[in-house]
Amino acid sequence: MQQLLPQYTRSLLLLTLLALHSADAQDVRARTRPNPRGTTVSKSQAIELTLTLTEVSVRPVQTWVRTAGTIGRTGRILTASLDPPGAGLVKVGQRVRAFPPESRSSMYQARVTRVVPQGGRTVVEATLTAQGRENSVRYVMEIVVEQGRFLSVPNEAILEEGAQRIVYVQQGPGHYVPKEIHTGVQGELYTQVLDGLSEGDPVVTFGSFFIDSEYKLKATERDTMNNDQHRH
Repeated sequence: MQQLLPQYTRSLLLLTLLALHSADAQDVRARTRPNPRGTTVSKSQAIELTLTLTEVSVRPVQTWVRTAGTIGRTGRILTASLDPPGAGLVKVGQRVRAFPPESRSSMYQARVTRVVPQGGRTVVEATLTAQGRENSVRYVMEIVVEQGRFLSVPNEAILEEGAQRIVYVQQGPGHYVPKEIHTGVQGELYTQVLDGLSEGDPVVTFGSFFIDSEYKLKATERDTMNNDQHRH
């Protein structure tokens, strides 16, 4: 079985091989297009690359609207001003995480208590569940927008291939197959899957780049060998 080269070496070799064929972009796309063969990785290689698998499942998809706010004299009310399109996602009752930039470990919980359109912007007020940090006036606010529960995969699992979005699915021990997917709502941590996967499919999250590099390198090597055989 082929052994994985160090990450840098394989990435450099992959880029070099792709560059040699850059004159014919159609051929490159044909070589890297998902097909049923996939690629294999040994158990020791998987451990070395710390490959992580996550099942496709129905889970909450959240968008986080980030903004800067200031705290009032009471030490409990945060006020921020938002522009579209983020402003259109914010509603009363949504959860907020907030922390002062000078003390990122001091995370405070809050709820949106007021949303007021003001010209082309929107003024948002959030009330902290506890007194804010003493002498801290400015806060980073993360407003949690619940988009709904969808069949989804972690964002790290998705690889961009031009207009295509690809994930690698485990089909047997050490065997990974690229699948094109169509996506919907993209959240902070997860992205909705419209088609291409089924609930329970194990997809590669951490390590998907290395699997993709290995897959493409082997495909290029096969093409080079086939071309050499045809010439002889």
